[in-house]
Amino acid sequence: MVCARAALGPGALWAAACGVLLLTAPAGAQRGRKKVVHVLEGESGSVVVQTAPGQVVSHRGGTIVLPCRYHYEAAAHDHDGVRLKWTKVVDPLAFADVFVALGPQHRAFGSYRGRAELQGDGPGDASLVLRNVTLQDYGRYECEVTNELEDDTGMVKLDLEGVVFPYHPRGGRYKLTFTEAQRACAEQDGILASAEQLHAAWRDGLDWCNAGWLRDGSVQYPVSQPREPCGGLGGAGSAGTGGGTASGGVRNYGYRHNAEERYDAFCFTSNLPGRVFFLKPLRPVPFSGAARACAARGAAVAKVGQLFAAWKLQLLDRCTAGWLADGSARYPIVNPRARCGGRRPGVRSLGFPDATRRLFGVYCYRAPGAPDPAPGGWGWGWAGGGGWAGGARDPAAWTPLRV
Repeated sequence: MVCARAALGPGALWAAACGVLLLTAPAGAQRGRKKVVHVLEGESGSVVVQTAPGQVVSHRGGTIVLPCRYHYEAAAHDHDGVRLKWTKVVDPLAFADVFVALGPQHRAFGSYRGRAELQGDGPGDASLVLRNVTLQDYGRYECEVTNELEDDTGMVKLDLEGVVFPYHPRGGRYKLTFTEAQRACAEQDGILASAEQLHAAWRDGLDWCNAGWLRDGSVQYPVSQPREPCGGLGGAGSAGTGGGTASGGVRNYGYRHNAEERYDAFCFTSNLPGRVFFLKPLRPVPFSGAARACAARGAAVAKVGQLFAAWKLQLLDRCTAGWLADGSARYPIVNPRARCGGRRPGVRSLGFPDATRRLFGVYCYRAPGAPDPAPGGWGWGWAGGGGWAGGARDPAAWTPLRV
């Protein structure tokens, strides 16, 4: 449920009674390390919190603690009367409910049901444990401690390890409205990247001379190798080291009309729970045969985001183009070398070939726990009637053959 902040008040769910001051643990600590809160008592008896700004980092499928603590005079108040509420910031003035607790009564909302619970590490701990982290969990969360007299809040940012990748569909460049860009990223196992994620990708060397939508509705593109066709050699409209000089930067078109203007998309994806692998059938296959080839190995044709994640996070390196689920042909290069598409690592793209064109392979994705029906190595071919020299040549008549 999403609600405007102005709508929250004393009559909100499980209103409680007690005076509190919220303490937020330093979110900049590294993942897996204990978060430390420094508390100082002022002369007036009020509590002063000293924390460092930052974020907590996880990955898809991981478990993370969003740190939050509160403090007050225990002798004067009862912890069981404190209402703890976690919300996610979905817009500058809109919040989605995540978790609410009042004493022994706890409730998680929406996609957080079954995944969110309080850490419960002693009195004053309002930290939230989030399991099986998803791409959609990325963002800022607010921890609120309230009573009928006063409340206080703290903010925690959840970041994800992953990779940003540019995307446009078969129809060509600059064809996507904002909503269509969101859908395109989701179809390729991703979400629209944030401005912060795009900037981090630019710092890692991402160079792409086509503007794309970001999750906040802005349109930007990263240039690590400045050139005239890509916004010039720097100056206004850039964001980066030195204000976007000859060192490059992230060119920014600002916030655009999300229903009328059309651009590409910058998507973000994170750790894969399964595995991407290259399958080389006995003979080159058209796009229509790619799904059957992967199915013979207990897998599905890999999506673009899955290939990027395998390249970035699993170091998949293969100098052979293969089909992907959107009909494009790509291949991942971790160690650049001659005849493999240039001097920089990345995922090379051959665009969207004619679907009847036969390629030498397909990139497949096998989900965790899915069995491999042919662990000894199988390919797809035509059996009977002379094998390769004769018999049924319709892909519908293919059968698995040992390689």
